[in-house]
Amino acid sequence: MKAQFFLYGLILMLLLSCAEHQHEVESVNIEARVDSVFQLMTLQEKIGQLIQFSGNEELTGPDSKTPNELELINKIKAGNVGAMLNVVGVANVREIQRMAVEESRLGIPLLFGYDVIHGFKTMFPIPLGETASWEPELAKATAAMAAYEAAASGINWTFAPMVDISRDARWGRVMEGAGEDPFLSGAFSAARVRGFQGEDLADPLTVAACAKHFAGYGYAEGGRDYNTTEINTSTLHNVVLPPFKACVDAGVATVMNAFNLVDGIPATAHAGLQREVLKKQWGFEGFVVSDWNSIGEMVAHGVAENKKHAALLAMTAGSDMDMEGDCYAPHMLELVQEGKINVAEVEDAVRRILRVKFRLGLFDDPYLYCVEEREGNPAMQQQAEALALKAAQKSIVLLKNEKQLLPLKPGQKVGLIGQLADDKDTPLGSWSAHAVEQSAVSLYEGLQQGDHQLSVRYARGPQVFDQNTSFFKPVIFNQDNPVGMEAAIEVARQSDVVVLAMGESRFQSGEARSQMDIGFKGLQLELFEAVRRVNPNVVVVLMNGRPLDLSAIADKAAAILECWHLGSKSGTAIASVLTGEFNPGGKLPISFPRSVGQVPIYYARTNTGRPTGNESVLFSQYIDGRNDALYPFGHGLSYTSFQLDALELSQSEINAQEQIKISVNVTNTGAVAGTEVVQLYIQDVVASSARPVKELKGFKKVWLEAGAAQQVTFEIDAQALAFYTPEGLWKSEPGVFRLWVGNSAVGGLEGQFKLI
Repeated sequence: MKAQFFLYGLILMLLLSCAEHQHEVESVNIEARVDSVFQLMTLQEKIGQLIQFSGNEELTGPDSKTPNELELINKIKAGNVGAMLNVVGVANVREIQRMAVEESRLGIPLLFGYDVIHGFKTMFPIPLGETASWEPELAKATAAMAAYEAAASGINWTFAPMVDISRDARWGRVMEGAGEDPFLSGAFSAARVRGFQGEDLADPLTVAACAKHFAGYGYAEGGRDYNTTEINTSTLHNVVLPPFKACVDAGVATVMNAFNLVDGIPATAHAGLQREVLKKQWGFEGFVVSDWNSIGEMVAHGVAENKKHAALLAMTAGSDMDMEGDCYAPHMLELVQEGKINVAEVEDAVRRILRVKFRLGLFDDPYLYCVEEREGNPAMQQQAEALALKAAQKSIVLLKNEKQLLPLKPGQKVGLIGQLADDKDTPLGSWSAHAVEQSAVSLYEGLQQGDHQLSVRYARGPQVFDQNTSFFKPVIFNQDNPVGMEAAIEVARQSDVVVLAMGESRFQSGEARSQMDIGFKGLQLELFEAVRRVNPNVVVVLMNGRPLDLSAIADKAAAILECWHLGSKSGTAIASVLTGEFNPGGKLPISFPRSVGQVPIYYARTNTGRPTGNESVLFSQYIDGRNDALYPFGHGLSYTSFQLDALELSQSEINAQEQIKISVNVTNTGAVAGTEVVQLYIQDVVASSARPVKELKGFKKVWLEAGAAQQVTFEIDAQALAFYTPEGLWKSEPGVFRLWVGNSAVGGLEGQFKLI
């Protein structure tokens, strides 16, 4: 038997060795091919690879071209463009690629990028919502499907995932990331990279991913987009950077830098981040692209005199490609000729870009992503919609369920109320790519599907917002026109249960959608109070892209479902949860505050010198409210109940080479099957710098039949306990570590161990 195990082990070692050898051979082969092209390029052609422009279908259409369009076409044909963005559709991409490969001197293919954030044609839940599933493999699957749809339309590069940690719900782009926690964000970000890129970038059904925004963008002061940031070194390295490192470890092809300052330096010009940390310390082999005109914006920041100076700062710092900044194209050659930029820095950037193009297989077949038969494949559309439903169901979080009002019971008369309940556009969410407008399943439609055995009456109530809003227009709210209020009240009065849809327009969150007030806009609270006065059995269905201030309804609503902007199959998914067809198992990836005055709010805070209260007012507190979150990170209920017990640690102390196993029993003590997310939190009690009161270090999602039990085990080693120390080192320090195993960041079974 030992000989047999030895043989299996030897075979496994040989297979792993062969896989590593194959990867090394492929890398060497790509580098040789990069060299073969590189040696043929003039300096001007090399600089051309550093340029990305935005285009559209007008570039390939039969209509007369504007001077700017003609100039761009001539640049493509001259080999002075390395990448395009916002060009979509096989015919459009093929024609522009043809210009590059058949009319330029060397025929170097272009990259075609697009913001494929949570789907391309089929919309999946917004990333923040999908993270509530606590199921990274689900995010991998939806990213893979989004990649397929985008690739089938000619796209080979997405500007996702966004991995910015954000703890301020006022920031509109919080919807685009994975929430407040670096451990959870790292798991989801890496999964999304693997989903977009697949096993092989040369597979024409995958796209190159882009981890953004490097770094600190989510810490915009006041939650105001594009604003300056204040991040200390500890927060930068222990909170902000780990999800990016997870993406690099997952093989992400590209990284996008950020608009914000870090230590007074624009991230686009931050050599410490881009050259030292990303490229040198982490060994990142892909390329860095600027955010839209982030190089040119350094003039407004006050660190560059003009665009030429900005180009110098950005290239010196390691920004490889200029997206729509018009800085590299007109000035890079002159800067090199003047000796202000080392030509080796330019050439390193060019090699990085060519490397990604070779990995994508574009030199083997420039039209690899231009196969018309793949575009609009009906069989894949069915698979995409099935996945969209699954993802939407798993992203829903049951925040409250007083007196087990949910699930709805057969035969009940249900009053469905609210503009959002019959909205087919809002569920698509911000960054809806090429989804057809008004294509989502509304909640009203979802309740009409199937045989739910409910009597449903719908009343819109007062209009909340103008549905003609677009990405470039502000949302207009109805503040004082109560038309529809009486009809809604009458429906509520005649119903057993009211399902009231509340929340946000899809353009209230996303880029440039910061808000001072994260409460309910328009007449939503007036509608809630009017309905509740005649029927206390109110189930609030939230549709939103950020944590909202729920303080006005939290104690009054009988039940609250957090449904985010769930995508194409939103209404079907919500209806399945409301009726009990699907038992919700989502958990919050971000804390919900009691008031906007608490934000930024997050569970992994550090203690102050006066951390706990007593009868005195002289401790860290608000005098007009509580410190803690209304609904904490990790919170989420189910239609069943779970009990955690029998916490066991394999040993009481470990050294740097050992692991400790932490086990707990999970029992479904309710009447129906369901899922529970078991969460492990750890605190480094005494360290060289103050450590958070709790940090997520592991989670496992388990599905149990009613009455069933399962043991869940976590393994922790010294590396999992490491942090960025004041000396600038990643290391774990000996000492006592407390731990909690629970179902949210609050409470849990407690234990402790020592690292010696």
